[in-house]
Amino acid sequence: MSTTPATHDHGPHDRDPQRRDPYEGFPGTVGRTFGASTPAWPARLRPREGAPNIIVVLIDDMGYSDIGPFGSEIPTPTLDRLAATGVKLANYHTMPLCSPARAALLTGLNPHRVGYSFVANADPGFPGYGMEVAGDIPTLAELLHDAGYATYAVGKWHLTRDSASNAADNRANWPLQKGFDQYYGVLEGLTSLFHPHQLVRDNSPLDIVEFPDDYYYTDDITDQAIAMVKSLRAHDADKPFFLYLAHNAVHGPLQAKPEDLARHRGRYDGGWDELRTARFARQLAAGHFPPGTELPERNVEPGHDVGPWAELGDVQQKLYARYMEVYAAMVDNVDQNLGRLTDTLAALGELDNTIIVFTSDNGGTGEGGAEGTRSYFSRFVHHPALPADWNPDVAREIELIGGPQSLVHYPRGWGMASNTPFRFYKGQTYAGGVRVPFVLSWPAGLPRTEDDPGVRTQYQYVTDILPTLLELAGVERPLQRGPGEGQPVQSLDGVSFVPVLRSPEAASSHTEQYCEMTGNRSYYRDGWKLVTLHRFGAPYDDGEWALYDLRTDPTEIHDVSSEHPDLVKELSAAWEAAAWRNGVFPLADGSGALALRGPEAERLRRPVTILPGTPELERYRSSRLISFRSFAVEVELDAHGAADQGVLVSHGDQGGGYSLYVEDGRLRFAYNQYGDLLEADGGRLAPGARRITLEATAVADLKWEFRLLVDGTEGGRLGPVHQLIGMAPFQGISVGVDRKSPVSWPVHQRHRSFRYTGGLRAVTYVPGEPAPYDPETVAQALRDAAAAFE
Repeated sequence: MSTTPATHDHGPHDRDPQRRDPYEGFPGTVGRTFGASTPAWPARLRPREGAPNIIVVLIDDMGYSDIGPFGSEIPTPTLDRLAATGVKLANYHTMPLCSPARAALLTGLNPHRVGYSFVANADPGFPGYGMEVAGDIPTLAELLHDAGYATYAVGKWHLTRDSASNAADNRANWPLQKGFDQYYGVLEGLTSLFHPHQLVRDNSPLDIVEFPDDYYYTDDITDQAIAMVKSLRAHDADKPFFLYLAHNAVHGPLQAKPEDLARHRGRYDGGWDELRTARFARQLAAGHFPPGTELPERNVEPGHDVGPWAELGDVQQKLYARYMEVYAAMVDNVDQNLGRLTDTLAALGELDNTIIVFTSDNGGTGEGGAEGTRSYFSRFVHHPALPADWNPDVAREIELIGGPQSLVHYPRGWGMASNTPFRFYKGQTYAGGVRVPFVLSWPAGLPRTEDDPGVRTQYQYVTDILPTLLELAGVERPLQRGPGEGQPVQSLDGVSFVPVLRSPEAASSHTEQYCEMTGNRSYYRDGWKLVTLHRFGAPYDDGEWALYDLRTDPTEIHDVSSEHPDLVKELSAAWEAAAWRNGVFPLADGSGALALRGPEAERLRRPVTILPGTPELERYRSSRLISFRSFAVEVELDAHGAADQGVLVSHGDQGGGYSLYVEDGRLRFAYNQYGDLLEADGGRLAPGARRITLEATAVADLKWEFRLLVDGTEGGRLGPVHQLIGMAPFQGISVGVDRKSPVSWPVHQRHRSFRYTGGLRAVTYVPGEPAPYDPETVAQALRDAAAAFE
C-alpha cells in the first residue's frame, strides 16, 4: 500500500505553522518502504538549448580612440577580429566615472537610482550616495544565474564602499552576494599591476606576502578567467556562462611589462597633436562620423588645457613620450590577454556562440595634470591647504618609468588624444568623458551580411547593455524576484538595442538621457545635447548651459544655446525633473560634504592592537588610524636579541608609506614620501629592548614630525615631512613583515619581505586628535555653523 502526504494524517504536530510538512508538494508517492513508494526529482534549471555564453570585457579609463577598430595605431589584433565579425557602436555613451558606470551596466538602471552618484569612496549620507545595490535591483549576474548560467567575475569591482572592503564586513555588496558564483580580483578602484594591494578570492581577502618577480595583474586575472571556463567545461559540457572581465588597466598608475613596453619605443615621439590628427582620419574613413565633422582644437579651458607638442623641450618630449609608451603597452597587453581567452573558447568550439562585449567605463583621464607624474598618489591629492612646497612629481630615471618602482600617469595631452575627437576627459559630461569604444561580437547569433559595414551611429547608453544581453540570451527580466510571490523589482531605465545590432537602418532605442557627475550635467534628446562644464564650488545657474546639435556637430564645438533659448529652457527643465526622479540631488558643492563619513566610521579610529601573523590590515581601515592626525605606533617585543632583525611594522608601498625595521643591529625608519625615500637612524638597538615607539605629530602645512623611542628614550627623529593623505598609503598595515610592494626598495632588494626574526608580541596603533585641516572636521564645522546660523 502507498499513500501521498495529502491523504495521510501525520499527527497534530504537522499542523504547527512553524513546522513545514516534509512531504508537502512532493509529486511522487511515499509509503512505508521504497518498494511501496514512487520517486520523483525536482527539475534542474537549464537555460534554453543553445543559449550563448556572454563575456563583458570592461576596461578602465580608456578613451574613444585607443583600440584599432576606433582609430588607434596600438596593435589590437584580437579586437580587430572581433570587430570584423561583429558590430561597433560608434555613438555609445556611458557615465563619466567608474563606479556609477559599473552600477548602470550591471543593473540597467540610472546609477543615482542604484546609489552611485560618485565613486565608492564616499559616504555623505544621502540616497544617491548609498553605494549599495539594493535587493530589489537584480544585477545581470543574478538574472543570468536565475536562468541557469554559471556566473564569474574577475578584476575590478568598485561597487563596494571602501569602508566595507575589509574582512570584518558583512560582504552584502561583494560580488558573490550580487550573483556571481566565483570572483577573483580587487574590490577597490585601482591597484598596482605588479603588486596588487589586496586580492580577493570569492569572499576572502588573500594573505599574500610576496609576488613572483614576473607577476602581472592583467595576466593573472585572465589566467583566473580561463581556469574558471575550463573548469566549468570539465564538469558540464552544456551550461552557458557569464564572465564579467573588469580590467584595472588602463587606470593609473600606469605600469607595463618590459617586453610589452619595448614594442612601443619611439611610437609617440611625434606627440599628441600628430596622434589626434592620424586617429581622426582613420575614424572618418571608417564611417564613425558624418562628412564635415570637425576635429576640435586642443582643450584650452583652465585646468583642462593642453599646449602644443612642438613647444615642449626635448627633455619634456622624451619623458612625456615614455608615459604614452607605457599606456600603449597596457592596451596591447589587454588585447593579448583577450586573445588568450578567445583562443580557449575556440579550442572548446564555443567562440562563435559566445557574445563578447568590449567597452570602457568612462573616457580617458586628465588626472595626470599638465605635466604628468612619477608620483601618482601625490598628484592625486586635492586639498585646499596644500603647502607651497608640495611636489606632485618625483625624480625617476626614465628606464624605471612603467616598472614596479614607479607609479606614473601621463600628461593630460595624452588623455585628450585618447578621447579623439572629443573634448575634455573622464569626470566631465562632455563627450570626452562619456563617449567610449564599444564592440560586440556574436557570429552565431548576429552574423554580418556582406553589405553591412558593422558601424552603428545610433545613440545608445550604458543602461541598455543589460536588457540587450538578456534579450540575446532569451532571458526575461521578471517583475518579481525571490521565493514565494517574490519581491517587486525596480523598473529598468535601459532599453534593448537588439534591432540596432541587427540592422544599421534601425532607429536608436534610447532617445533621451540625463547625466550628472560632481555637478557636471547634461541632457540628451533626439540629437540635441545640453551640457555644462561645472567649476567645483561655483553656483548652479542656467548660465552654465551650452547646447550642441550632435547631428551636425558630434564633437561639440559650436554652442548654439543663444540661437535656441526655448530649447535650452525646455531641456534644462527636463534635466531638473529627471534629477529629482532619479535621486541626483543634493548636488556637490563647496561645503566639503563628500568628505563626511557616517558615524560607524568613528569605530575605525579606535586604538587597535595587531598580533604577529595577522593578515594585512585593509587599506581604508589602516588609513583611518593615521589620516590627518597625530598618532603613535607602539611595538612590544620579547627581549630583543643581538642577532634579531627584520621589519617590525610597515604601512604603504612604493607610492608612499613608512616602515620601522631593524638591520645590522640598528633601529631604522624608512619614510616613502610619495616615491621620495627618506631614512632616519634610531640608533643601535641594545639587546633586551622591549618597547619601541614611533610618534607622529601632525604639524602645520599638512606635515608630520616623527620621533623614535626605545623603552621611553628618544633615539632618532625625522621631519617635518609631507603627510600621506588622499589614497596613500595605498597598501595596509603589516606587522613583522613588509608584504607585497615594499616601502623601501633598497631594503626589498637586500631582504625581500624581511620578516622579523625575534619575538614580536604586538603592535598597537593609537590615533590622536584630528588636525584642524582634517577634511571631515572642516566639513562638520561648516555644517554646524550653517545649522547654528539657521
